[in-house]
This record gives sequence, C-alpha cells and structure tokens, in this order.
Amino acid sequence: MVGPRPPRTVAGWILTHPDALQETEGLKLKSALAGCPELDALTRHVRSFGQMLTQRQGERLPEWIAAVRADDLPSLHAFASGLERDLAAVAAGLTLPWSSGVVEDHVNRIKMIKRQMYGRAGFALLRKRVLLA
Repeated sequence: MVGPRPPRTVAGWILTHPDALQETEGLKLKSALAGCPELDALTRHVRSFGQMLTQRQGERLPEWIAAVRADDLPSLHAFASGLERDLAAVAAGLTLPWSSGVVEDHVNRIKMIKRQMYGRAGFALLRKRVLLA
C-alpha cells in the first residue's frame, strides 16, 4: 500500500488532460479516486468542464450545472452559482470564437505602469510612458 498523495499532486493529475498523463500517474490517480467517491465526482465534473471549454460547447453548460447540483460538492456548487449569475455571457464565452484577451493584456499593462508611477509623476509623464511602452 502506498501512502496518501499530496493534494497538489492529485489536483495536478485531475487538471491534466487524461491523454497527457503518464501511465504511472494515471494509475495513481485511479487508485486515489477509488478511495474517495467525492473526488471521483469532482474529477468527472472538472474534466467535463474542461472539454466544454476546449471544444467550445457552451450549450452544454446548463446540463453541466444541473449535474454539479446533483452531487454533494459545496465548493463546486459555489462555482456553478457564480456561472449562473451571468449564464448568457458564460455560455457565449464557452461557445463563440471571439476573445477580449488582447484588450485585457493592454489594460493590464497600463495598470502596471500606473502602479509603478503612483505618487512619482504627473499625468503627462504617465501618458508618455503608456504611449511609448
């Protein structure tokens, strides 16, 4: 019998695509899941959500949320509740090919420059750094 696995290790196995796991890791994960039905259910839900995310299957989101609600996983219920607050936007994000990632990158860059400049210079220098960066 092998001792218990560190939670981070098991979480890493759960979050890794099953095809990308080494054979030994897959067997260790399988043995960890066999001992805990809640962890097995969590793994199924996480992998199902990952499939929706990578294959743009946002139309499956309501059925995924219903499946999560059927299991006794309070942390995942909180995540599902957050998704339900703006279900249309989340479903669109999981379905449509467009992304606001480029815009978010620029906003993040500008905020970083603003934090670096806080209390050191006025708006004119901040503007110059943003335009030249």
